[in-house]
Amino acid sequence: MNRSPVPRMALTGWLALMASLLPLPAASPLPKVADVEWQPFAAQVRRLTEALNYLGAPLSPQDSKELTDALAASDAASGVDRAQEVLDRYCLASIQINPEMRVKVAQGPARPELVEQGWRIFLVKVANEAGTTSELKAVSPQALSLFEGGARSNGSDRALRGKLQAAGPVPAADLWMDVDLFKGQPLKKELSGLKLEYAVLQLFSRDAGKREGKLSFNVGQGTQDLGFRSDVDILFSCTPAAPFTIHVRDEQNHPTTAGFVIRDPQGRVYPTQSKRLAPDFGFHPQVYRADGETVRLPPGDYTVECNRGPEYLPASATVHMGSKAGKVSFKLERWIDPSTFGWWSGDHHIHAAGCAHYTKPSEGVHAPDMMRHCLGEDLKVGCNLTWGPCFDYQKQFFTGKIDKVSRYPYLLRYDVEVSGFGSHQSGHLCLLRLKEQMYPGGESKNHWPTLGLNTLRWAKKQGAVVGPAHSGWGLEVPTSELPNYVVPPFSGIGANEYLVDVTHEVPGPDGTPIRAVDFLSTVDTPYVWELNIWYHTLNCGYRTRISGETDFPCIYGERVGLGRSYVKLAGKLDFDAWCEGIRQGRNYVGDGRSHLMDLQVGEVAVGENGSELRLPQAGRVKVKVRAAARLSEKPDPALHGRPYQEKPYWDIERARIGTTRTVPVEVLVNGYP
Repeated sequence: MNRSPVPRMALTGWLALMASLLPLPAASPLPKVADVEWQPFAAQVRRLTEALNYLGAPLSPQDSKELTDALAASDAASGVDRAQEVLDRYCLASIQINPEMRVKVAQGPARPELVEQGWRIFLVKVANEAGTTSELKAVSPQALSLFEGGARSNGSDRALRGKLQAAGPVPAADLWMDVDLFKGQPLKKELSGLKLEYAVLQLFSRDAGKREGKLSFNVGQGTQDLGFRSDVDILFSCTPAAPFTIHVRDEQNHPTTAGFVIRDPQGRVYPTQSKRLAPDFGFHPQVYRADGETVRLPPGDYTVECNRGPEYLPASATVHMGSKAGKVSFKLERWIDPSTFGWWSGDHHIHAAGCAHYTKPSEGVHAPDMMRHCLGEDLKVGCNLTWGPCFDYQKQFFTGKIDKVSRYPYLLRYDVEVSGFGSHQSGHLCLLRLKEQMYPGGESKNHWPTLGLNTLRWAKKQGAVVGPAHSGWGLEVPTSELPNYVVPPFSGIGANEYLVDVTHEVPGPDGTPIRAVDFLSTVDTPYVWELNIWYHTLNCGYRTRISGETDFPCIYGERVGLGRSYVKLAGKLDFDAWCEGIRQGRNYVGDGRSHLMDLQVGEVAVGENGSELRLPQAGRVKVKVRAAARLSEKPDPALHGRPYQEKPYWDIERARIGTTRTVPVEVLVNGYP
C-alpha cells in the first residue's frame, strides 16, 4: 500500500473485470452504416479510443491493432467498414436517428455483464441520419435515485421521476442501476452531426445476480420513436463484489470513526451517491465508517481519502482490491486537540430532515445517522434542530435531554429551530436546551407566535439558550468595511427582529428578568453582515454572544461542524454546561482550523465577569491568548481573492499573508484592529 499522494485521475492497472470493455466476437453484427465521410469519422474514432484509455477501459490489444490498421487503410470505405467491425463488438446498444429525428434503439452484441457496486463501460453506435447536433441522453427507470428530496439527483430522476411516481412509488428493489453517458474531454457533449459516431455508456450496478434494466435514449423532448422503439430491455448478469474492510485508529491508537472518499482511477465515487440511503448521504462524496466496518467494492485500484474533521491531518492511501476481499488501514494524527485545554467543540445548528435530506423513503434521517456523522467529524456536541420540513415526524425524537445514541464525549440532542412556521419571516430562531419543544396551544407548528419575542419569552422561561439563526441573511451591505454605518435592508431570515429583541428582558425560570437573546449565529453567512450588527449592539451596551453554526445540510451540506463553537468548561463535558458557556461568552468560533484559546485581558478571562474589564481610567492592559491555525502548504489563489459574500464565508485561507503559512492575530480596539 502506497501512502504517497496520488493524482485523482491517475490510471493505474485496472483489472479486466473492473473496467475493460467486453466484446462478443461471435455475436450477430450490427448493420453497417455506409457513405460515411472518412476524415471526420477517423478523427472521432481516435478521440473515442483516447477517451477509453483515459477511462481505464481500453480496447483489447488485438482489437486495438485491427482498429489502427483500419484507420491506416488507403480505401476510405474499407476503413469505415473495418472500424465498425471492431467497435461494434463493444456496443451494448445501437441507435438510429431517422431524418425526422425519431430515435430507435436495438441491443448490441456486447455481453451485458456488470459488476456489483461497480461501473462498466460500453459503446453505443449512433447512426445519425438526421445530422442532428443535439445532446444524446440516456435514462432508465431502474436508475432513479433511491431517495426523494433535496439531495443529489441524476438524469433519470430529472427525466422520469415525476412521470413514474404518478402511478405509485417505485420499489427500492427495482432501483438497482445508474446510467451515465461520458461526455468529457476528449469527447463532446453534443453529437457531431456526422452520419456515424460512437458514444461511451457507463453503467453501475448496486446488486449481484441477474437484473433486467430498460435503457431509453433521446436527443430532446419528443424525439423518442413510437411503439417504445427508443427503449431496449436488457437482462444483465452482475458479478458479485467483495467486502472492503476499513481500519481506522485515532492518535491514541483507539478505534474510531472517520469519513472516507473512495474513488477509482477515473475519479468516480464509491458507493455511487444516487444509490445511498442513511447513514450514507447522497449529497456527500464521503461515507463514514467505524474501525472494522466495510463497504462492497469490485476488483480494481482505488484511492481512499480519510478525514476526521478539521483538528486532524488528512490521510490517503492507494489500494488494490482483489476478487475476494480487500482492506485499508489508517492511523490518524492530530495537529491540535482543544479539548485537552478544556475547550469543547460543538455545532448548535444541524438538521436530520429538510434541505438536502430526502423525504422518502423516510422523512429525514434518524439519530444514529447524525451521531455517526458527528463522530466522523470529531464534533463533540451536535444540536439536531427539528424545523418546518418533516416537523411532525421528527418531533418524536425530542426528549429534553441528550439522545441515547450519545457516546461520551460525543453528545447529540434534539431541540428546535423556528423555521418554516411561527415568526420565521422576521428571522429564524435557534432554541437550545428546551425542556418542552411544543409551544402551548397545539401539537404541531401552525399555532406558534408570529412575533419572535413571544417565542423567546416562552423559551427563556424554561431555561433555554436562544439566538437568531444564520444571522447575516437580510443584513447585506455593499461594503467590506467592518464596522460600517450602512443600514441593511432587514429583509431576510437572519437576525432581522434581533435589533428589537436584544433591547428586551424577559422572565427567567425563577422570574428574574434576563436577556431575551443570548447569541448571534455566525460562520454560515458572510462575516461582514454577521459581525457588523454585533459590533454595533455591543457598542450600545447589549452583551449578546456569538456562536458558530453550519445549518447542515441547508447552507452548508459538505459536513457537520463546518461552523463551530469551542466552549471552555472546567470539568467534564456536559450539554447544559456547554450551552451555558455560550450564554456567558466562554467560547470562540470558527471552522476548526483556527483557534483562540484562553483569551485574557488584564486579569479577566473570556466569559468571566461578563467578559468585561472595567478600568477606572484610560491605560495600558496586557492581552494574552493561546492562538493556533493550520493552512495548507500551498495557497489557494481563487479562495484568497474571493469576495467575502461567496462561500466559504469563514475560511482561514482568506487571512493568509502572501504565500506564507502565517496569519495575523488582531486585537480590535473600538471596533478596529
